[in-house]
Amino acid sequence: MANARKVVLAYSGGLDTSIILKWLQETYNVDVVAYIADVGQGEETGPAIEKAKNTGACEVIVKDLKREFVRDFVFPALRANAIYEGTYLLGTSVARPIIAKGQIEVLRETGADAVSHGATGKGNDQVRFEMTCMALEPAVKLIIPWRDPNWNLTTREKMMDFAEKHGIPIPVTKKKPYSMDRNLLHISYEGGVLEDPWHEPEADMFLTTVDPCQAPDEPTYVEIDFEQGTPVAVDGERLEPEALLARLNELGGANGVGRVDLVENRFVGMKSRGVYETPGGTILYAAHRAVESITMDREVMLQRDQLSPKIAQLIYNGFWYAPEMEALMAFIDRSQENVTGTARMKLYKGHCMTVGRKAEKTLYDAQISTFDEDEGAYDQMDATGFIRLNALRLRVRNKAGLFRQP
Repeated sequence: MANARKVVLAYSGGLDTSIILKWLQETYNVDVVAYIADVGQGEETGPAIEKAKNTGACEVIVKDLKREFVRDFVFPALRANAIYEGTYLLGTSVARPIIAKGQIEVLRETGADAVSHGATGKGNDQVRFEMTCMALEPAVKLIIPWRDPNWNLTTREKMMDFAEKHGIPIPVTKKKPYSMDRNLLHISYEGGVLEDPWHEPEADMFLTTVDPCQAPDEPTYVEIDFEQGTPVAVDGERLEPEALLARLNELGGANGVGRVDLVENRFVGMKSRGVYETPGGTILYAAHRAVESITMDREVMLQRDQLSPKIAQLIYNGFWYAPEMEALMAFIDRSQENVTGTARMKLYKGHCMTVGRKAEKTLYDAQISTFDEDEGAYDQMDATGFIRLNALRLRVRNKAGLFRQP
């Protein structure tokens, strides 16, 4: 990519991108625009700006994407109940398409020739970044250091030595070399000492959640209002999307909610151990499900739940802007039209429990479901024919001698 003059680097100030900014300059003699996507990484943004300037970036551009991130990416994934492999709430995965979208916008705004990122050739992020860039700008040029023949910083130790040589401050040490990624939805920890799946994370690693064993002895109650599947208020106070998630992060974190330690299957084929903190997201997923339970038709919910793993897989694998994703999300939006109501959640020592749910247009009818007198709302004799008709094929199978005795 020697013909590139200006490159937009997706820059976080972490180990990889701190090194890559200088490496791009030295290797290809290009101007590097450090693009910082603010998706809620908090106090990391300010130091990253200064570090990028000090490392030689020709320009530093920060895009505040917090509201768009939560509104247009986190909440749609929530409405879809998208959970990867039954556990992972997609905190990193769902952030990559909006970061790459902003990167293409910066490419156009600055007249740059190419884009770059710090994702390795072993991970999922390389796919997510590049698939999004190609979908939005088909002819985009890519300089990918970890897959570049000139790249020889193949270990974290070599990268830290490079940083020391060039006077680049880095956020990891040889004692704690795990990688972190943070946004409004979660913090992830990978690599280093965590690559041993038997190794318990150190207590001081966690940044947003207290140890559940040290959480308050009294539970915290919180009410969350939803409109058409989208959270809009906490304890009766309407909040903008990013403020709502931040509020729940505080409540969940204070009660030790949202820690997950898992081994997941990466898109490229290998298994990877990751530790995550997703306090607000954990509360939202449980609360959303609670409101759905009284507002969503049974068969619609069944169809949505069958689609949820596929949607999660598409998000995880980097296909946010694929046509099948558009089609599936259209169904999700339709399925959520009546999901309006309130969930009451109890947070206690790492647990998030539903203790109440209500909706103006609820499908739950206490007069029908009651064990007491229902005043004719339900005729129990109807169950006789219902059961006999559903058992008909089982009886015929037995009669034909096809039934295998247990």
